[in-house]
Amino acid sequence: MHARSAAAGLALRALLTALLLAGCAPDAEAPRLPWAAAPFPAVEAPPENPTTPEKVELGRLLFHDPILSSDRQVACVTCHGQIWGLSDGLPRSIGIGGVGPAGTGRTGPNATPRNAQTIWNAAFRATLFADGRAASLEEQVLFPLADPIEMGRDPEAIAADLREIPAYRALFAAAWPEDEEPIVVQRLLEAIAAFERTLVSDDAPYDRYVAGDEGALSAEAVRGMFLFAEKGCAECHVPPLFESDRYEPTAIASADEGRFAITGDPADRGRFRVPTLRNVRETAPYFHDGSARTLEEAIAAEARGAALGEEEVAAIATFLRKGLMDKSREPKRPLEVPSGLRVPLDGYQIPR
Repeated sequence: MHARSAAAGLALRALLTALLLAGCAPDAEAPRLPWAAAPFPAVEAPPENPTTPEKVELGRLLFHDPILSSDRQVACVTCHGQIWGLSDGLPRSIGIGGVGPAGTGRTGPNATPRNAQTIWNAAFRATLFADGRAASLEEQVLFPLADPIEMGRDPEAIAADLREIPAYRALFAAAWPEDEEPIVVQRLLEAIAAFERTLVSDDAPYDRYVAGDEGALSAEAVRGMFLFAEKGCAECHVPPLFESDRYEPTAIASADEGRFAITGDPADRGRFRVPTLRNVRETAPYFHDGSARTLEEAIAAEARGAALGEEEVAAIATFLRKGLMDKSREPKRPLEVPSGLRVPLDGYQIPR
């Protein structure tokens, strides 16, 4: 009898243990993500400009070469530098005639009307610039070249100069061996666009966390991620790119007409393309006019009607600042370029 009672007691304890464990089963666990996991998109080059190593290397050199500007000092990298998250750290960029290295210490008479957007993950955008004036990366390259403030050069004159440089003649011929004369404006645009399509940020701690690495995000970053979703931030800054091709009004007062200047639609007045938050730690100041000096200021401003305490702002900032940081494909800055001109100097900042 005693043996049977002991066996029954053991069975009962086993049953109770199983029931308790069932209550802790994965189905009862809190979700790891506040949204459905989505795969990171693949880069798609247009059929008329397939990406090749030769184009990318040519584009990298052109991107850093001040032969593209009228003062022979400004290059694309001046406003989209490696130290500054492929932006420049200024509220508004300083174009030709500027003084000092790229970054926060640069001054000059020619300031752009808007903050320089990062070009990380620009390959995935259906429209470029804060107002969406360009429909492709190739088209986007053309705007700063001819702009009298930014680079101030006739693209045809640039192509003519490039044709006089043997190293560029060889590089263009390698990129387009089928062309009788490859150094033309369109090929110039295509080379820089091909390079810019390689500027992909897709291996941040957030991406590793989504892939199953539980330790990739701290508890504070996870809390910030859930607050980011709860407060509606992800409706515009859509994962996994944390941006979108939507045009939205900003939280700051501004006379800038935004998208309206392109479409003429009154509904677009004061609306701007939703920027990426990838590598946002390095792309301050924020908003189209650079009016928010810190990430915390920008988060608090964008909260608008949603009440956010300081601790909640700090948690969201931790998620964005640490969880979305990945510079593993940062482009290498050449020590010299085929024109023989000096590659623009870059400033520095201390990451926080």
